[in-house]
Amino acid sequence: MSEPGPGPGAWLELSVAADVEAVEAVSEILGRAAPGGTTIEPAFDLVDEGLGARVDPTRPAIVRGYLPARDGAAADRAVAEVAEALGHLQAFGLRPIGELQTRIVEESDWADAWKAYFPVMRIGRRLVIRPTWRRHRREPGDVVLALDPGMAFGTGLHPTTRLCLVGIESLADRGRLEGARVVDVGCGSGILSIAALKFGAATALGVDTDPIAVEVTSANARRNALVRRLRARVGSLPTGEPAFDVVLANLIAGVLVPLAAALRDELRPGGTLLASGIFVDREAEVRAAFEENGLVVAGRSEEGEWVALEATRSA
Repeated sequence: MSEPGPGPGAWLELSVAADVEAVEAVSEILGRAAPGGTTIEPAFDLVDEGLGARVDPTRPAIVRGYLPARDGAAADRAVAEVAEALGHLQAFGLRPIGELQTRIVEESDWADAWKAYFPVMRIGRRLVIRPTWRRHRREPGDVVLALDPGMAFGTGLHPTTRLCLVGIESLADRGRLEGARVVDVGCGSGILSIAALKFGAATALGVDTDPIAVEVTSANARRNALVRRLRARVGSLPTGEPAFDVVLANLIAGVLVPLAAALRDELRPGGTLLASGIFVDREAEVRAAFEENGLVVAGRSEEGEWVALEATRSA
């Protein structure tokens, strides 16, 4: 007698271990085949008796994607296409990419399965990202964000998000956020907007082309008692709003370059742009686009192969 197949609501999880250099490319490959979304789980060690985590950038991250398992033939084709694309990617000589792994996740487990990959994280000196389903022992001076990422990008786990969060804390340390008006372009889960508000900004606007991201940002604003100060809406640039004091843009180089002029136009003269999602090989291209459009690069930070730039509108 044959074993029963996956249930009607089952999902097929695809997972690949990837060095930080290859994470973005592997995520893109899995994302093409995964209507159920993708997650990135960087290697981390549990600290504080398991209540926190410390990311280890020297170890591979795990990229996971989810697709419906009910149509076995379609799932098999998708797995074959992903495996072939990963093979082509390996031919470019990137640092290690592991073998494609698959497993069935039943519908009853799906709603909570991804939550295992999001621990409490301390970022920078004071910022703590606490997933809503986890506990945290608050220490003096902690700035705690209660976050439920849902299926929107922006959990604090990815280096590009961490670079932005550290940059936001730095702006606060220099008094650049106190009473500021902020816009978060591509707001995802709302994590950057919420961090800016927790560090002293007066108001924030989050815009994203994904309606799910806007819903998640609004929900996270409620969780952090910031509904009156954080608005989120579907859209991009221009926002049609008066010029902002701070623009947050955790995007990618391929988006930042063509948007450079629009990002400048959202800033008041002397205002600050914090841009992340820049792979180190494209940093010069992004810098050039910023400088050509009146954005003077005043600061830089990096983690692994990722770079964040701080720029000021000159006029």
